[in-house]
Amino acid sequence: MIFFRPLPWEYGIRNLMRRPLRTALTLVALTTVTLMVMVVLGFVRGLDRSLMTGGHPQTAIVFSLGMGENLEYSSVPMQTADLLAASIPGIRQRYGTKYASPELYLGTKVKSTAENKDEMGLVRGVTPAALLVHGNVEMTNGSWPNVNEVLIGRMAATKLGLSAKQTQPGRTLHFEGRTWTISGTFAAAGSTYESEIWCRLDDLQQAMKRQDLSLVALKLDSTDGFKQVNLFCKERLDLELQAICQSDYFATLQEDYRPVRLLSWLVVMLVSGAGIFIGLNTMYGAVVGRIPELAMLQTIGFSRRAAVLSIMQEGTVLAMTAALLASIIAYGLIDQAAVRFTMGAFELQIDATTLLIGYAIALFLGIVGSLPPAIRLFRLSVVDGLRAV
Repeated sequence: MIFFRPLPWEYGIRNLMRRPLRTALTLVALTTVTLMVMVVLGFVRGLDRSLMTGGHPQTAIVFSLGMGENLEYSSVPMQTADLLAASIPGIRQRYGTKYASPELYLGTKVKSTAENKDEMGLVRGVTPAALLVHGNVEMTNGSWPNVNEVLIGRMAATKLGLSAKQTQPGRTLHFEGRTWTISGTFAAAGSTYESEIWCRLDDLQQAMKRQDLSLVALKLDSTDGFKQVNLFCKERLDLELQAICQSDYFATLQEDYRPVRLLSWLVVMLVSGAGIFIGLNTMYGAVVGRIPELAMLQTIGFSRRAAVLSIMQEGTVLAMTAALLASIIAYGLIDQAAVRFTMGAFELQIDATTLLIGYAIALFLGIVGSLPPAIRLFRLSVVDGLRAV
């Protein structure tokens, strides 16, 4: 087996330093492409996380028949929560208190002051039982709301287009014809609940002049308990109820947002494709001006494979340096940046998967961008290479 002698590693690095302007421009272009890929991936990962963390397989949602996933249009009788708690044996309980949360959920116009414009917000009327059923919700500041008070999720300010200062405890919000004082804030492990405003169920019913509910959330002892909930809904035809597992509900929402996710991946592919053409053009221009130099290397004994390997080395070093710069910028400026969407708000996630895909694409750009000039070098004879200008 015949081995070829490669060019020294330092040779490719010195070549990058000999053309600082061209190297800098190539580095900026590759960094921009990789950063754009990471931003789009961070969007997809953040959206998926917000929809995945909200569902629990042992939580059932009971709401009106035929509403699909539109819980804000659901209407069930007020006594439904008591009927479910009394009729279904599989509901979790502690110290005699069953984990059944009657809730009134709607989208309504919210503003911080009378002068500010209205923004569509998500309001949920709850009782303290909501903290039992939604186990990922925890209060981070302030206290449970009293009369005409609200508890605001940590992403609700982004959803409403307000600053963090405007949603601190003690400030006020206006919706449904009332002024509500913010009593505290809560977090929910990145789920969509963090975009909501929670208030007392009876307060919201009085403000809206409603005596019904949107849904009843139940925490079950096991996933088998869902059969009992489903059986109750089918037997009580007069109530016109249906039940869905909370994890299945959020899976349905994920399916609804599938076009958005597919569009995001299409953007990733388009940006990557543009980056490949940038790399091709840049590397091709860089090598064309060095053909006599590469031909001279062949004259003094280095093979064409060694010259091609050196070209690919330069492209790879540039691409991975660009990926490193892009990841630093992404972590420093983009990670956990808040984004609004119809279901609320979520944070961009520059996680390990995002970085891995970003680095893989950058490596791909560095290698593929070096192939066209390498092919031309293989086709050109040494004599023609020495004559090239």
